Amino acid sequence: MKKILRLITTSIFIVLLGTGCSSKKNEKPKVEDKPPVGLYAEAKILLESANFEKATEVLEALDSRYPFGPHSDQVQLDLIYVYYKRDETALALASINRFIRLNPTHEDLDYLYYMRGLTYMATDQQFFQNLFGIDRFNRDPSHSQQAFKDFAHLIKYYPDSQYAVDALQRLIFIKDRLARYEIAIAKWYIKREAYIAAINRSKTVLNNYPDTASVEDALEIMIAGYDALGIKEPKDNALAVLKLNFPKNRIIRGNEVKIP
Repeated sequence: MKKILRLITTSIFIVLLGTGCSSKKNEKPKVEDKPPVGLYAEAKILLESANFEKATEVLEALDSRYPFGPHSDQVQLDLIYVYYKRDETALALASINRFIRLNPTHEDLDYLYYMRGLTYMATDQQFFQNLFGIDRFNRDPSHSQQAFKDFAHLIKYYPDSQYAVDALQRLIFIKDRLARYEIAIAKWYIKREAYIAAINRSKTVLNNYPDTASVEDALEIMIAGYDALGIKEPKDNALAVLKLNFPKNRIIRGNEVKIP
């Protein structure tokens, strides 16, 4: 009896396995098996119509099936773009870094540095900021710093690039964001009476971001820090700079030096 049950169970398992295998064989691939030229033509149509999900499928199929095909470089560049548009920033960054590593003299390097800067900026955005319009400038700035490096590299080494003008505008935005981050940390130090640390953060703003609106805040924090420490000469120097650049500032108008 046990032998009969075992035979029945085995037979059922084989039938189910065979059915599963045959159904998998009958499944059609998501992307038809076409020559690379035909697939790329399809991908271009999808890109132009902003169908990024389907474009990703076609481009990934092209990249895996024809890694040395006639459009292999452009396929990888297009994949970077669709990953960015779909907020798949990790995939976009990995693809960019791999492409630059394998093609260090490629003619489209300016585009790659531009896209990496954009991708780092996108990574820096947070869900709640996008959803509620919250400007969380005091969050970790590491991704913004990376974006800053890429845009600065693009402007320095590819000044005639079609992406240089936009990269410069983004640099201005990022500098303001990084400067405000330093101010937020400096104020945090001031509240905890860590005056030297607060002064050093303010100096970072003056040295690295002298053309941002945060300079006035940095000078105020420096003055407050030196005042709390009882150090006169540096405080007077900071006051002189504040008076020269921001004559309408509340401290210059005769108000007491207060902790920001």
